[in-house]
Amino acid sequence: MKIGEQALPEVGHAGNRTVLVVLADILDNSDSTVGEIAARTGLTQSAVSVAVVRLRDSGSVVARTDPRDRRRTLLRRADHVSDRVAEVRGHTVDDAIGQALDTDNAGEISDLVHTLEVVSQRLGLQSGKPD
Repeated sequence: MKIGEQALPEVGHAGNRTVLVVLADILDNSDSTVGEIAARTGLTQSAVSVAVVRLRDSGSVVARTDPRDRRRTLLRRADHVSDRVAEVRGHTVDDAIGQALDTDNAGEISDLVHTLEVVSQRLGLQSGKPD
């Protein structure tokens, strides 16, 4: 997770890990509230709220009023890809892996990235294109 966090393009804010945890939870549990996400992830409601603001600002997540209880706001993945999401998807983990391994050997880094992709697929962590 830390290597993936280091691979993200800088946006001038701390807390990328929290944003990733919240996004992963929203992707797995569409139409969730901030409170539900906090309960599942163990994060505070305020940390989840800050992450949700960043995710909404980036165009990764959208909110809608719960039709059954208009006091609740439900969060889900955005239907379209925002410019920010496209930017993040355009970055690779290669540099972060090279730093973690203290190497600039492109072949070694490429082999490890391929191995990680295979492990991810085998564990069912990849559903095609990243979100």
